[in-house]
Amino acid sequence: MSSSTSSTSARIKAISIVRRLRQHGFEAYLAGGCVRDMLLGKTAQDYDIATGAKPEQIQRIFSDTLAVGAQFGVILVRLDGESFEVASFRFDGPYLDGRHPSQVRYGSLEEDIARRDFTINGMVYDPLEDRVIDLVDGRGDLARRVIRAIGDPFARFEEDRLRMIRAVRFAASLQFEIEPATFTAIQKLAPTVTQISWERIGDEVTRILTEGGARRGFELLDESGLLQVLLPEVTAMKGAMQSPDYHPEGDVFTHTLLLLSHLDVAPSESLAYGCLLHDIAKPVCLRQEADKITFYGHTERGAEMAEEILKRLKRGRATWGRVAYLVRNHLRHVQAPQMRLNTLKRFLREPGVIELLELARIDALSSNGDLQYYDFCQQRLAELKDEEIRPAPLLRGGDLISLGFKPGPLFAQILRQVEDAQLGGELSGRDDAVEWVKKNFPTEVEG
Repeated sequence: MSSSTSSTSARIKAISIVRRLRQHGFEAYLAGGCVRDMLLGKTAQDYDIATGAKPEQIQRIFSDTLAVGAQFGVILVRLDGESFEVASFRFDGPYLDGRHPSQVRYGSLEEDIARRDFTINGMVYDPLEDRVIDLVDGRGDLARRVIRAIGDPFARFEEDRLRMIRAVRFAASLQFEIEPATFTAIQKLAPTVTQISWERIGDEVTRILTEGGARRGFELLDESGLLQVLLPEVTAMKGAMQSPDYHPEGDVFTHTLLLLSHLDVAPSESLAYGCLLHDIAKPVCLRQEADKITFYGHTERGAEMAEEILKRLKRGRATWGRVAYLVRNHLRHVQAPQMRLNTLKRFLREPGVIELLELARIDALSSNGDLQYYDFCQQRLAELKDEEIRPAPLLRGGDLISLGFKPGPLFAQILRQVEDAQLGGELSGRDDAVEWVKKNFPTEVEG
């Protein structure tokens, strides 16, 4: 099912929820991001419903529900395996921890809208009467291409510090500006952003990197002061100069921003972080030797730093493992033309090599533009058949036992060398492999 078909199906189900709530005498509307996306002509990612019904009333109306946030008036309604957040109109008391209100009471639509984050997310839509209810001039800010906090921006950000990063994400992905008073509040409150969980922070940073406008997003993170608090290792790239022969674009920070500008829309999380962090250790490895600038060891140290950063951002093991691989190996393709055939084949079949080569391409485009090593690897990938890169083994452990070898560490060494010879074109069949083992390990075979 295509994303547009899936979204249409979700919209129909969301409207059916609105209709049932109305039939039971409650106000109900589509709310938040789906209304914004509809007005922008974009496909909505999800559909939320705001209603005058209280959680227990919602649960009586719908048979399949889950109280995911009943204390905050949020019930998950499931229709045909699809889940929709249905939130009661509410008014929040003071936020004492930068995330949760000290108390919640059910309120009116007007009070519910007043507690939301940004004007472009503060509109609701009545799908039964086909009308937008806009009490905060969200439509005007969409037309002006502006991200503006609803009401007092300091109050909105003190309610939830994550909204500061969300403002950056919306501005970057929508190519909007952040309204001056809203941006000033972010700059002043930026040092407090880590009062929220790193998992929530990591999710937002990842979305900035992968939802479009990554470069603009990181420029705004930097200008707002959020970057220094969240990723000081990235801020440290500023002023870390590079050799103009290879990097005419300037320092490491400028180079990294250029990489982010080359990311396609919706890149994988690991490629996006690979671009952001591939040179993360250059500032700590920078050495000025006479008229030469060097960064010896920055790939290995960078892999360690990338892993530390991604663990801090609470990304998954698969992500930080792959990103560490990308950072550690992002210059390895330069050696490809000099590699022996077996080494080259092993390199080109590594699980992360496609992302690695894409990182290499973007890296080159963001520096001196030299794509010769990237092109070489792509050409060899096109020329080599999969069975040449991943051939069936000529020998296995059982074959070595039949030759008189005892299981042990030597097994792996022999099998590796046999495969190297196979990949290099020196061996083509099992009989050749047996003879090769007898020749190269005669003492062991005889014993």
